[in-house]
Amino acid sequence: MGFPDKPSAHLLGANGNASPFFLYSTSLSLSLRLSVSPSYPHPHPHPHTLPHPRRSSFQLQLHLQAWRLALSPVHALAYSASPGTYILTGSADRAIRLYNPFPSTSAPGDDRHSIPQGRLIQNYAAHGYEVLSLSVAADNERFVSAGGDRSVFLWDVSTAVTTKRFGGNAHGHTARINCVSFAGEGDSIIVSGGFDTSVRLWDTKSSSFKPIQVFDEASDAITCLAVRGPEVLAGSVDGRVRSYDIRMGQVTTDVIGAPVTSLSLTRDGRAMLVGSLDNKLRLMDRDNGSCLRAYTDPAWKNEDVKLQALLGGKEKYVMVGDAMAGEAVSKGEGRIWAWDLLTGKLAAKVTVPWGPQGFELKKKAVGRDGKEKARSNVVSCMAWREDGWGDQFCVGGTSGVVTVYGAL
Repeated sequence: MGFPDKPSAHLLGANGNASPFFLYSTSLSLSLRLSVSPSYPHPHPHPHTLPHPRRSSFQLQLHLQAWRLALSPVHALAYSASPGTYILTGSADRAIRLYNPFPSTSAPGDDRHSIPQGRLIQNYAAHGYEVLSLSVAADNERFVSAGGDRSVFLWDVSTAVTTKRFGGNAHGHTARINCVSFAGEGDSIIVSGGFDTSVRLWDTKSSSFKPIQVFDEASDAITCLAVRGPEVLAGSVDGRVRSYDIRMGQVTTDVIGAPVTSLSLTRDGRAMLVGSLDNKLRLMDRDNGSCLRAYTDPAWKNEDVKLQALLGGKEKYVMVGDAMAGEAVSKGEGRIWAWDLLTGKLAAKVTVPWGPQGFELKKKAVGRDGKEKARSNVVSCMAWREDGWGDQFCVGGTSGVVTVYGAL
């Protein structure tokens, strides 16, 4: 099975076109794709054999910026629950957007390279700061978001309004919230982790706005969460992954040794993929704490950026973006890396463009010293349909464009 290596579609939004969403469709060599996230640690947020090519396989890019002058970095991506028809995006412009990547119209004109139009379904506006994390409930009727507001927002999907907000008071997080997830029976619990080093649990059915439990064992910021049944896993900049068993009242700590920025569990829950700021991804055995496999490459460097890693292709691949540290790129490209889960061998290294042809990066970045700096598309966030077992994935980052690979 090959891994997609060429963009086949891009999304154009308000920048350059009045339509909210366009899909460039070409012939394709795969059925998958991915996204980006904020840099870390910094006190302020930056602000995871394929089928034969066919027309139903595609790559698209969703333009997530509503402003005309600048693209807004994408920090969070989430698919709707099974069958994963829709994609939610959260970005630095404080907006959450719901997309259906399936084009709603045929391509205009006779040119086979014309762009069919996809669908922006809904905008969700309530955040006053950047959106850093999203999680969708299993019933697809609710989702939760969090970010720089220091509050957790519970949304009703159909009405596009918040039904509850947790935090923003003496009982909430005292700094930005880096990660959120649903938990508990019927997704009745929300778990949040923040820059204030705490993990907080909120009861969505209660009339109280106080957390029902607070875990504050970490000595540095909580960057990522994973939930499975009664277990809550939290990764921290202090270099540790803490697994809380809510029913048993126990905590197990795995020492990684470098700041942890990403967590992803295998389907059976016996192993976890850990991303850290020492140029490595590790597959850890949860029973005995041993490292089953490390994924690295001399050309892949990450010591200061929060990059989301995930398991995809039915746990065939380990995937991550690229911090593009110190590299001079002419057109602002980014990269996706994929390793074989079992062998640890590099399966693919894919270039991710800044955007569609004709909409490449045009403005130069200027540093504090007044000199021009190279800009690149740091792919920091990603999501895979049906938790890595579906036929599609998406990625996003600093360019403000989300690229999707997969079968319609």
